[in-house]
Amino acid sequence: MGEVWLALEIGNSRLHWALFISKTLYLAWDTDHIAESVIQQLAKCQTLDHLLLAISPPHQKISRENTSSSSPPLLVASVVPSQTAIWQTYPNTRVITLDQVSLKGVYPTLGIDRALALWGAGKTWGFPMLVIDAGTALTFTAADANECLIGGAILPGLGLQFATLDQQTGQLPLVEVQGFPSVPPRFALNTIEAIQSGVIYTILAGIKDFIEAWWKLFPDGKIAMKGGDRTLLLNYLQTLYPEVAEHLIVEPNLVFWGMREIVMEHKE
Repeated sequence: MGEVWLALEIGNSRLHWALFISKTLYLAWDTDHIAESVIQQLAKCQTLDHLLLAISPPHQKISRENTSSSSPPLLVASVVPSQTAIWQTYPNTRVITLDQVSLKGVYPTLGIDRALALWGAGKTWGFPMLVIDAGTALTFTAADANECLIGGAILPGLGLQFATLDQQTGQLPLVEVQGFPSVPPRFALNTIEAIQSGVIYTILAGIKDFIEAWWKLFPDGKIAMKGGDRTLLLNYLQTLYPEVAEHLIVEPNLVFWGMREIVMEHKE
């Protein structure tokens, strides 16, 4: 059996976990953020079995034959500094920083999640690569055939846009992201559908515009999508812009692919 190691992506809304056996992703799952006192208790876990029991969702069962008895290495990629600090109390932890990603031309404040996702996607499917992350923030991050960052963009994601309208206005209600699996009417006759229409159609038009601009720069460039709203947005794109949707590689674990590349490079 290969070496067992854990990957942790600390996002704005959730913790994203992966269990690797050497190069193979054995299992991936999400949890809520964990309180510092709980993390300190986890640091006392002496075996992988005990740790997984504490952090795995109740419905996930991990075969003991695929886990080691000792505390495994934990690789952390984080966009939440306060969480980063407290996870460093866990033994055998390595925090991945931007300088460890072999992407060229990065700027100092580029999010480690964006860099790792782009690196993982590009090394898996080839460069040029554009990564769309449909998470709390909706981000676009791209690199050319020389594995050099060409830039990107950041805007509020679906949930953040809906929440902002609710929080920053006196009359508008909170609209739940997952409450409308199909595309809403474009010209709405009630407030909720008007909010849905305004947010969804402008986001979809923005995604389409960025993709078309990408193809003008790199006609053979690939596009990968990740993030919690990826399936919902893909469904909308398939309805409105099927010629765009058919070219998307949808893969939630891009950050983990990037972390795996770093682990393998380190071993070499």
